[in-house]
Amino acid sequence: MTNAQVAIFCVLGIAFAMFAWGRFRHDLIAVSALLAAVALGVVPHEHAFSGFGHPAVITVAAVLMISQALKNAGVVTLVAERLRKYTRTPVMHIGALTIVVTVASAFMNNVGALALMLPVALATAAEHNRPPALLLMPLAFGSILGGMTTMIGTPPNIIIATYRAETAGSGFAMFDFSPVGAVVAVAGVAFLMLAGWRLIPRERLQRNASQQLFETAAYLLEVRIGEGSRLVGHPLLEVEELKGAELQVIGVARGQGRAIGPPVEHELREGEVLVLLGDPEKLRPLFEEAGLELVTSATDWTAPEQNAELELLEAVISARSPLIERDVAYLRRRVGGNAALIGLARQGEQPTARLRRQRFRAGDVLLLQVESEAIAEVLETLALLPLAQREILLDRPRRLWWSLAVFAVAIGVGALGWLPIGLCFLAALGVYILMDVLPLRDIYTSVDWPVIVLLAGLIPVGRALETTGATALIADTIVSAAGGLPPLALLALLLIVTMFLSDIISNAATALIMAPIAVSVALNLGANSDSFLMAVAVGASCAFLTPIGHQSNTLVMGPAGYRFGDYWRVGLPLEVLIVALAVPMLAVVWPLF
Repeated sequence: MTNAQVAIFCVLGIAFAMFAWGRFRHDLIAVSALLAAVALGVVPHEHAFSGFGHPAVITVAAVLMISQALKNAGVVTLVAERLRKYTRTPVMHIGALTIVVTVASAFMNNVGALALMLPVALATAAEHNRPPALLLMPLAFGSILGGMTTMIGTPPNIIIATYRAETAGSGFAMFDFSPVGAVVAVAGVAFLMLAGWRLIPRERLQRNASQQLFETAAYLLEVRIGEGSRLVGHPLLEVEELKGAELQVIGVARGQGRAIGPPVEHELREGEVLVLLGDPEKLRPLFEEAGLELVTSATDWTAPEQNAELELLEAVISARSPLIERDVAYLRRRVGGNAALIGLARQGEQPTARLRRQRFRAGDVLLLQVESEAIAEVLETLALLPLAQREILLDRPRRLWWSLAVFAVAIGVGALGWLPIGLCFLAALGVYILMDVLPLRDIYTSVDWPVIVLLAGLIPVGRALETTGATALIADTIVSAAGGLPPLALLALLLIVTMFLSDIISNAATALIMAPIAVSVALNLGANSDSFLMAVAVGASCAFLTPIGHQSNTLVMGPAGYRFGDYWRVGLPLEVLIVALAVPMLAVVWPLF
C-alpha cells in the first residue's frame, strides 16, 4: 500500500466516521475532507474546485429549481386533491398518497415531493380520524422509491450516469434506470400498502390526527413565575401541577442565565424561569390561576386567547430551511414581530438546554405564535412545512398545464439524447422565469446548497480514490475475500454494502465513493461494469433503516412521533425485498457478461 493510498483511506475513514456521528453538517465534512486531501497531496490543488463545475452538480441544482417551479405551478397539489376520494380505507389512503409521491419523485426532487404531500397527508388523516404515523413512513419511503426510477429522480442516479459518461464515454439515459427501478418501486409501494404499515409500532398508531396539535412530542417550553404568583415560596416538589408525565420540570433559570437541574426541595421565586417538557395545553389553566407567564422568542408576546388575530402554528423544519444550525435569535431576526417561538419538539432526544440555546435541526417541530395574515410569509421565509390542517390551495392553476408541457419537452429532448439533460433543464428554467412560474427570488432559495457543496467537495476526493489506485486495491480485496463467490453473489454483496452505507451517510456521498469501487470490481471479474454501477444506484437509494439516512425520513420523524428504532421495523423487510428483486433484475436487464 502506497503512502498516497494510506492518506486517502485515512481521509475517507475519518469522513465516514464524522458522517455516521452526525455531529457536524455533511457539507462541512465534505469540504474538510477535500482540504485534507489537498494538504496531503492526493488531490492536486488545481483540481480542488473542479467539483463545482461537474455536470452532476449542475444537473442536481437544476433539478431542485425545476422542482420548485413545479411546486409553484401546483402540479402535485392538484393530483393530491383529486385523489382525496380514494382515501376511504387505510390501505387505499396509504396507497393513493404513496403512489402520488412515488410518481412525483421520479421527475422532481424526492424531498420536494414529500414536502408538498406532507400537509396533504395530515389534512386527509384528520378528515378520516387516522393517526399521522399510519401515513408518513410509507409516504417518506415512497418518495425514496420513486427517485430510483429515472436519472433525475435522485442525486445518486445523476452521479452514476455522469460517472459512466466519464469512464465509458457515454452516460446512462433518462430512463435507463427505469426497468429495474420501476419494478423495485412498484413492489416497494405494494409492500408498504399491504404489509409495511402494519409493522409500525402499535403505540404510534393510537393517536388521532384530529388531535395533532400539541401532541407531536413533548415540547421544550419556558414559563416565568410572575409577580404575586401563588407558587412563590413553595418547594418544587409540592407543586402538583408541575409534576408527573404531562409536565416535567427539567431546569430553573433566572433572567438570561443557564438552566440548572433543580433539586426537589428548591423553593420557587418570583421572576424565575421554569424549563419544562410537556404539552402547552396543560399550562393554560395555570396562566391566570398560578400567575405563570409563557416565555417566547418575542418580548411583546400576547396570549393567543387574548388576541383573535394571533394563531398557534405547528410546523416542521425542512431540509432547506435557513434555521438549520441556527438559534432562536436568528429566527427572531428573520421574522421580526410576525412570529414568536413558543416550543420545540425533537424526536429521539430530550432537549435539556433552554430554548435560546438550542440549535435547530431538520425535522424539528416548532410551535409558533403567528399573526394570521403573516402565516404564509413566515412559512416561506423559514422554509417550514405546516402540520396543522389547512386548505390545500392550487397555486397558479392557470400556468399548470403550460408548466407541465415545458417540463415534458425538456424531458423528451434529454431522453432522445439531443442535448444533455442539464442543458435541457436550464433552458426550461429560463422559460419558467419568463412565465413567472419561477420568481427570481426562488432560483437560489430552492437549491439545497449543503447537498451541492457536499457533491462538489467529494467529487475530487472520489477521483483521488482512482488516481491513487485505492479503488483497485479495494476491488482486489473484495474479490479475494469473497473466496470464489459467483459474480451474481458479488453483485448482491455490493448492493447490500451500498445500502448499509446509505443508511448512515448521505446517499450522494455513498454513490460518489462506491461508483469507482463498483467499476473496479467489475473489471477485476471481467464483468459488465454497468451491472455493478446500477447496483450502486439502487443501493444508494435504499436508506430505509434509520431516520438519518435520508432527508425524507428525517422530515416525518417529528410529525408522526416516530422513534429511531421504528424505521428498521419497516425498512429491513423492505430492503430484503429489494435485494431479492433487484439482483436478478439487474442480471437480466444489464447482463453480467
